[in-house]
Amino acid sequence: MAQASSSLPAAAHPVQHVAIFPGSFDPVTYGHLDVVARGRRLFDRVIIAVGRNPGKEPLFSVEERVELLAALAADMERREPTAAPVSVQSYDGLTVDFARRAGATVLLRGIRNLSDLQSEVQQALTNREIANLETAFVVAGQSFAYTSSSLIRQLAALGQDLEPLRSMVPPEVVEALKRKKLENHPLLARLARGAETE
Repeated sequence: MAQASSSLPAAAHPVQHVAIFPGSFDPVTYGHLDVVARGRRLFDRVIIAVGRNPGKEPLFSVEERVELLAALAADMERREPTAAPVSVQSYDGLTVDFARRAGATVLLRGIRNLSDLQSEVQQALTNREIANLETAFVVAGQSFAYTSSSLIRQLAALGQDLEPLRSMVPPEVVEALKRKKLENHPLLARLARGAETE
C-alpha cells in the first residue's frame, strides 16, 4: 500500500545567531573573557571584534591584541569544545558597519555595574534605531566588577612587580605587559609621570 505524502513543509535551515563582542581590549582582561565565555553558551558563533580608535594612543598594537586574543580564544575552545566557536577580527570605522559585514545578529556587551548599564543602554537604543541591531547584555562575574583595561594600564605603569596582575589578566598578558614596561613604552611612561605630579 502506498504511503500518503506528508503535507508538512520541509524544515528550513536554522538561522545562525552570530554575536560580535566589540572593544579595544588594550589589554584583554579576565572580565572580557568571562563575557565571551557566557556568550558562547548563548549564541551559535561569537566574534571578538578589536576596534581601532585613532583618537587614543594604544599600549598594544591592533596586531598584538588580535594575536593575544586569538591564542586565548583557541584555549577557550579547547577547554569547552561544545560551546559556540569564537574568532577574532580587527576592524576600522563604525561597529554597526562591521556587524553588518560580519553577518552579526546581535552585539554582545558586558555589564559590570550600574554606570556601565546606563551608558550601554543609551548606545543599544541608538544601534537599534539606526542599524536595526539588537544588543544582548550579560552581567560579568562579581570578581570582575571593577576590572578594566584602563586600570590594568595604570597598575602596569606604576607597579614594579606585575605578578599581582595575574588575578585580573591571563599570564600571557602579564608577560606582554612586562615587555612593554622593559621597552619603556611611551604610554606607560606618561601614566607614571602623571601619577608622580598628582
